[in-house]
Amino acid sequence: MGLTISEVAEKTGISPHTLRFYEKEGLVPTVNRDHNGIRIYEDYHLEWLSFMVCLRSTNMPLSEMKKYVELTHFGKESISERKEMMLKHKKKVEEQLQETYRYLEKINYKLAFYDIHEKDLKILP
Repeated sequence: MGLTISEVAEKTGISPHTLRFYEKEGLVPTVNRDHNGIRIYEDYHLEWLSFMVCLRSTNMPLSEMKKYVELTHFGKESISERKEMMLKHKKKVEEQLQETYRYLEKINYKLAFYDIHEKDLKILP
């Protein structure tokens, strides 16, 4: 495939700055460079980046992301440990969702309150 950093940024919505940061932090498998030193991304990089964005967007700390990436270097030997990491992270994400739903309920309650009071204002002479 061979995409440049700007093409990857356009396809993924990840800024070139963030792409470079992820690479520097070791969160992306080795990105080859062409004869001019320009990064060349492949399909598997896009899939990998999508997963890193997923982890980051669900509040996985950078240190845990790095640990996960390091574990991938051990191949099948680390599958159990990676699975355990994902199970723990899944639990945290589910807790975050529950908290978000509780906040949403409060917001909906407040909106219902406003709806009732707006109707009352329209009824008054």
